[in-house]
Amino acid sequence: MVTFVLLIIIYLAFISLGLPDALLGVAWPMIRQEWFMRLDAAGMISIVVTVGTISSSLLSGRLIRRFGEGKITFFSGLMTGTALLGFAYAPSYIWFVFLALPLGFGAGSVDTALNHYVALHFKAHHMNWLHSFWGVGATSGPILMSIILKQTGSWRNGYQSVAMIQLGLAAILFLSLPLWRKHAEMTNAHVSDRGDHAENVTGRPLKIFEALKIKGVPYALLIFMTYCAVEFSVGLWGSSYLVQIKGISLEIAARWVAFYFGGITVGRILAGFISFKLSNKKMIFLGVMIALLGAIILVLDLSNLSVMMAFVMLGMGFAPIFPAMTHDTPIRFGRINAQSIIGFQMASAYIGIAVFPPLLGVLMEMTGMILFPFFVLLCIVLLLLFTHKLNKGGFQTSKERSG
Repeated sequence: MVTFVLLIIIYLAFISLGLPDALLGVAWPMIRQEWFMRLDAAGMISIVVTVGTISSSLLSGRLIRRFGEGKITFFSGLMTGTALLGFAYAPSYIWFVFLALPLGFGAGSVDTALNHYVALHFKAHHMNWLHSFWGVGATSGPILMSIILKQTGSWRNGYQSVAMIQLGLAAILFLSLPLWRKHAEMTNAHVSDRGDHAENVTGRPLKIFEALKIKGVPYALLIFMTYCAVEFSVGLWGSSYLVQIKGISLEIAARWVAFYFGGITVGRILAGFISFKLSNKKMIFLGVMIALLGAIILVLDLSNLSVMMAFVMLGMGFAPIFPAMTHDTPIRFGRINAQSIIGFQMASAYIGIAVFPPLLGVLMEMTGMILFPFFVLLCIVLLLLFTHKLNKGGFQTSKERSG
């Protein structure tokens, strides 16, 4: 019963993690108009968010050891909710940049902590369903923002509403802290009885140069970087692409972006069931191929319906990649190295978010939004190449894992 309730709490935490992710992309056309900003100014906000997230991801090993997953998850929800509330009352663009730092920092440690916890203690279908709840949050955010934009015409009201939801989830996480302690006691007793993965709790964290010597780790980091670069770029710039190139209203464009995140959510729910039959390796390959087909349809741009279908297919294809890669980490690189490598993978993912979506914004400012679908296609082709290289290397022996 404790495990079941804790799973519900973890799922709620991932809803909280996903809620803010697509808000800026949906609201930016209106924010940009109000403050007379350039298109690529959203990239600076994205960079600061990601700097905060990378910093907390790299510190996650020490933070988890000192405070535990429960407290980190609670403080993350509190920090991000407070930052979003600040967005709602921000008087100028510079305040968005300033508040982006705690928003990012709040996400990094909890992302690493929960991914590591589920990878070690739960099966692959739980990992997929965990990330589907991130999709619930990421889908709900733009839907809520689009509804509020339509009803009130104010992006500030949208941020305020999401902030209240985030703070409410933080309150639930605070009330759940005794449950985390109880589950930790049960888990420690179980680990002691079995005598396995104890080193994951007490062992020395890997340094980045040590991890890079383990065969396959560089390709794994490249996969996370490329995947998050393209996933976040679609969420950040998809609405602007639809408004400027397809001539769609902001409210309708927001719904189409919500379909994209909805594809990720539904895809991960389905992936949880499919994972009973297919390995993580096969799930990743299947996802990349579906996303590749969606990118090709997006580039062809045959009709508005085909573009909407492409957004959904991109979401469905992206769905299993991140959770399957994360869940495979203890198996591929060893349980003793899992927490460190997962932390590096999260940092690599956020580097992809920090560098490539803003860079794409700068390039589109110079060349036009027509570049967007070709960037998406290029990233997915690279994903296919990196996953092939990683899978070709296979899983490592205990000696190879330890470097």
